[in-house]
Amino acid sequence: MLGIGSIAKKVFGTPNDRKIKATQPLIDRINALEPEFEALSDAAIQERTADLKARVEKGESLDALLPEAFANCREAARRALGLRAFDVQLMGGIFLHQGNISEMKTGEGKTLVATFPAYLNALGGKGVHIVTVNDYLVRRDAEWMGKVYGLLGMTTGAVYPQQPELEKRAAYQADITYATNNELGFDYLRDNMKSELNDMFQRGHNFAIVDEVDSILIDEARTPLIISGPSQDRSDLYRTIDRVIPLLTEDHYTIDEKTRNVTFTDEGNEFLEEHLSGAGILPEGQTLYDPESTTIVHHVNQGLRAHKLFTRDKDYIVRDGEVVLIDEFTGRMMAGRRLSDGLHQAIEAKEGANIQPENVTLASVTFQNYFRLYDKLSGMTGTALTEADEFAEIYKLGVVAVPTNKPIARDDQDDAVYRTAKEKYDAIAEAIRESYERRQPVLVGTTSIEKSEQLSQMLTAAEIPHNVLNARQHEKEAQIIAEAGTPGAVTIATNMAGRGTDIQLGGNVDMKVMEALAADPEANPDELRARIEAEHAEAKQKVIESGGLFVLATERHESRRIDNQLRGRSGRQGDPGRSAFYLSLEDDLMRIFGSDRLDKMLSRLGMKEGEAIIHPWVNKSLEKAQAKVEGRNFDIRKQLLKFDDVMNDQRKVIFGQRREIMEADDLHEITQDMRHQVIDDLVDQHIPAKSYADQWDGEGLYVAVMEKLGLDQPVIAWTEEEGVDGEVIRERLYTASDELMAKKAADFGPDNMRQIEKQILLQTIDQKWRDHLLMLEHLRSVVGFRGYAQRDPLNEYKTEAFQLFEGMLDSLRADVSQKLSQIRPLSEEEQKAMLDQMKAQRSEVEDAARAVPPEGEAEAEAAAPGFVEADPDTWGNPGRNDACPCGSGRKFKHCHGRIS
Repeated sequence: MLGIGSIAKKVFGTPNDRKIKATQPLIDRINALEPEFEALSDAAIQERTADLKARVEKGESLDALLPEAFANCREAARRALGLRAFDVQLMGGIFLHQGNISEMKTGEGKTLVATFPAYLNALGGKGVHIVTVNDYLVRRDAEWMGKVYGLLGMTTGAVYPQQPELEKRAAYQADITYATNNELGFDYLRDNMKSELNDMFQRGHNFAIVDEVDSILIDEARTPLIISGPSQDRSDLYRTIDRVIPLLTEDHYTIDEKTRNVTFTDEGNEFLEEHLSGAGILPEGQTLYDPESTTIVHHVNQGLRAHKLFTRDKDYIVRDGEVVLIDEFTGRMMAGRRLSDGLHQAIEAKEGANIQPENVTLASVTFQNYFRLYDKLSGMTGTALTEADEFAEIYKLGVVAVPTNKPIARDDQDDAVYRTAKEKYDAIAEAIRESYERRQPVLVGTTSIEKSEQLSQMLTAAEIPHNVLNARQHEKEAQIIAEAGTPGAVTIATNMAGRGTDIQLGGNVDMKVMEALAADPEANPDELRARIEAEHAEAKQKVIESGGLFVLATERHESRRIDNQLRGRSGRQGDPGRSAFYLSLEDDLMRIFGSDRLDKMLSRLGMKEGEAIIHPWVNKSLEKAQAKVEGRNFDIRKQLLKFDDVMNDQRKVIFGQRREIMEADDLHEITQDMRHQVIDDLVDQHIPAKSYADQWDGEGLYVAVMEKLGLDQPVIAWTEEEGVDGEVIRERLYTASDELMAKKAADFGPDNMRQIEKQILLQTIDQKWRDHLLMLEHLRSVVGFRGYAQRDPLNEYKTEAFQLFEGMLDSLRADVSQKLSQIRPLSEEEQKAMLDQMKAQRSEVEDAARAVPPEGEAEAEAAAPGFVEADPDTWGNPGRNDACPCGSGRKFKHCHGRIS
């Protein structure tokens, strides 16, 4: 019997069905225009682009131009690539233009789909970014789809790491720019560390199309992008705190060994305040509860952890004056690895070793907050519906499932659950052998490199030829995946491997033609293609007769989306295929979600060794378990984002101020406002409102004005004058400070003064922002403890972060005013030397932004001897965390060893 919801869906259709139906009139209009555009010459296609651009300039909406733009783009793609877009591809493009995520199955041509909305939205001249998951796909897609854009009269750019600056600037100025999410985020941070507008790469955030949107906006969004550099030497702080820690008694703190955390009791806080004030670390009148004390509290916590939770010769050893960590699982030394957040320095202080400076964050941004900068965002993937709630809540993106061009003919079998991992792997090896013998291609998905190698050893022992796809270069991955559909091919891949390349039954004709031409450049390309196409047709027929591609998964992932991605490799464009998941009660997901009960039930059923339980109920219970894990992970990401949103609001203010300063020709008014605000603060402090004249601190005001503003004025005499109040003194100080700065401007010359003001402002903002980021990091690390006092850590963080930000702005105004008051007229040579020095200091920061790779990675260096990019055999055998042999300075797993 159907439920009310099911009956309603039958009558009215699902919301997804209604969205699909709504695009049909647009698709009919695009198709009706096809004969007109087919008749155009190549030059006329470009003229149409110019006409459409002119209409956008006159105010015509992109929605109104959509049918003509899509028709023009479809014709250009047909001529440039020999590909005529299907109606469902146009539909996917329409949803992308509307700012949605188009869920399109593997093999439905998402790379081509992106060209339609990219072309339409580039007509406004503000640029479009197409975001992909790795550098190989950036270059491949830019080159491949660039032929379409070129025929349309549009320019295409590709952005990649270590790119020459002129080339990168040109890539960002192009109409359509292909880039990875990492490079876009890092360039955004680098741009906001520049001191000249002309040096900035990105020209704004108009429209982004994110390919593999689930991977980029969810999987990779867990960790922020960080540009870091060495901080100032704080050895004295660590050593002073280290001398205080042994004085604490057990009444002063509590230890939670399970979470490896420590907290101070009220007695402990009072004890620390007394001793830290005596040591000169805690300023007079300041308590550990004040927001300004966040950094001190953080380091005291880390000092206590170093003493109470880390044991010499168990957690670390001291060798040649250096603290070296020990791996708790293997017992091996981990040379070069360091604990973060000042903990390693605290251990070094405890052991009397050399204290190495911490790395300090120069700039950081999360992917969530970077991609929310775009005026319009959209994305494509084969799997997004399971995360639709997260896309809607975090990014305001709807998810629309676009129907396939041909009905899916894949047979998705129920999961087979075995009692032990050994039984499971024996069954997998047998299933692969059966498929191999009947020449059916098999794609085996594993969850880790170790498991793929374990399975590879079993197949080698069984004498079954196979390819293993894990930490190899993208180009080679693409080649193996392209061959994964040939008769009898067995390919073992980690679940995410091979994205961006279709598995075509019978093999990939284009790849085979390229290989054949590379082997024999003298061959006739047309004859070669004809021969390879004939061989391919025969091979494809064999594969279809054997049942199509068999996707065999060795484990369920925490996320249904990852499982669906793997399953979706089979059954492209209506091809036959089948998929099956082989599980055991020892798998992580099964073990965590109640395998004990299932094990007892299977024992009672009297299951023999090697038998599996196969039932739709098992599938449903596993999907529920996966949904729970997905929900929990979403909550974690949401909570992290709430904390980052606090910093993001402040980041926008600072980056906005920097841009205004760079754009301004004359900063006189800004510096004057800052100076006057400093005077207001000093007058309010020393001559409080509604106070009597005998309560005024004229001497203190004189000293402060002299120190902060370089003004030698008779302030003490003013405070003793009859009828003079705080307002009169304030106005006199305004006038005196303005006259002083006007004289300095005349002495320096207007142009030089403008340059000096700009450099001092930018330099001070950047220094204050770096210090502020460090304070926020420390605040994050200690604010969680407020939960024990029944206070919401997030609200506490918001309140204190706001107070710290206000304090930063106050000290920024004071520092800028003080520096400007202290500059003195110099000779031309001295002026030039000072400006050069300021620019050099700015350039050091910018060099750090360019040169420092993601946190924890080495500086770039020369490639290893004999390294040839196109030949993996010349790379040696680097570990996943070793430096890449190409010399980029990044870890192998993040560079040439990255799994796509």
